[in-house]
Formats: sequence, structure tokens, C-alpha cells
Amino acid sequence: MKLPRDVSGDNLARCLIKLGYKQTKQTGSHMRFSTNINGEHSITIPKHQELKIGTLNNILNDVAEHLNMSKQELIHALWDS
Repeated sequence: MKLPRDVSGDNLARCLIKLGYKQTKQTGSHMRFSTNINGEHSITIPKHQELKIGTLNNILNDVAEHLNMSKQELIHALWDS
């Protein structure tokens, strides 16, 4: 599955909540999420209308690495369910 092109920060945040992430704070237009699954991990997501493809790719790579899965498996888990 290809990387979705029209993902907003809010949409990605809702998807990460399904994986066990919780919003810990928000400063301006950036949301901070963290999880204790597989050890502590935090990620910052811009609350933009549509995330740039490079930003989305970097966030997904970081989350996939922390959850010990491939980026493709993560994409399927987030958008095929």
C-alpha cells in the first residue's frame, strides 16, 4: 500500500491513539504523543491541515521502528482497519 497523500495532523493523531499513543501536551500547532508500549516513546505531530509527505514518512518510520514492524505493516494497521 502506498503512503496516503491527504493525511491531516488530526487524522494521524486519531490513528496513533488506536495504537496506544496518548496526547500528552499541545504547544501552538504541534501535538505531543507518547506511549509506554515496548518502552517509552514520544512523537510530535504538527496539527496542519495536510501533512507534507516527508513529515508523514518520518513520523511513520519512527513509530514503525519503535513498534518493531515495517512501515508497510504500520500503514495497513492505521488505514486498512
